[in-house]
Amino acid sequence: MSPNYLTLETEGSVPVKMWTRGVPVEDVACQQLRNIAALPIVHPWVAAMPDVHYGIGATVGSVIPTRHAIIPAAVGVDIGCGMMAVETTIEAKRLPDNLGKIRAAIEKAVPHGRSERGRDRGAWESPPRQSTTLGVSSPSASNASPTSTPS
Repeated sequence: MSPNYLTLETEGSVPVKMWTRGVPVEDVACQQLRNIAALPIVHPWVAAMPDVHYGIGATVGSVIPTRHAIIPAAVGVDIGCGMMAVETTIEAKRLPDNLGKIRAAIEKAVPHGRSERGRDRGAWESPPRQSTTLGVSSPSASNASPTSTPS
């Protein structure tokens, strides 16, 4: 049985698996995918969805798994989303087995979507002046330093 994806030819990089059978893909988007696949942090492959097209920062409709790295510019540049990487002092061994409460606290603390005036209920009309604790003890949480890369 053949795979349900096509493989974009790349040289000396991870493969690009494309779920685009019967869908035209721009040459410039293919070149952008090849460039992304050549990055040493990308592993084990780059994936392209049927809506793939050339984008600013990264190819729209692509999934870029990485090892030991995050590429904030690969998230939401074209649609105006933002992403922030924040270094904390929280150690994985201090996290609870169930992360539900932490996720709920993050979702409450981080603006997203639209409100009644064009933003959803998760959006902030007025951002809080200080961040809230997420309920995870940290040796020195006050030493956490944000390394922001909004996109």
